[in-house]
Amino acid sequence: MADTMPVDENCLFCKIVAGLIPCARVYEDEKVLAFLDINPINRGHTLVLPKAHFPSLLELPDSEGESLLRGLRLVAGAVQKQTRCGGFNCIQNNFASAGQVIFHSHWHIIPRFNSDGLPDWPGGAYSDSKEMEELARSINAHILKA
Repeated sequence: MADTMPVDENCLFCKIVAGLIPCARVYEDEKVLAFLDINPINRGHTLVLPKAHFPSLLELPDSEGESLLRGLRLVAGAVQKQTRCGGFNCIQNNFASAGQVIFHSHWHIIPRFNSDGLPDWPGGAYSDSKEMEELARSINAHILKA
């Protein structure tokens, strides 16, 4: 890894990027690494991550976006072709309450099949349109302050 690249010496994914821990690599470029998840939800479940250490999406600089999106598209397309899945989920968890276990920003490409038995996306509802509009305004206010 380049000296200017953020690294956390205690991070499992930083150790994988550095070649200190083996992985089943499926894609790599200057900024992105992708490898098969060792605990796959479905066969072909792949992790895509920036080589540099950023604990969550909130710390990820804009400059990483283009290379990550290119890597995600390439990997997702290849996983879909190889596994012959009908679709895939591209999921990114942030912070422990959202299920993040390794605090190095990463995306899961999970092949999906009609018969895989995984649950559908659970939907909900707002009590009324006023509640939804108020929430939208308050979120937007935080964006404007950023």
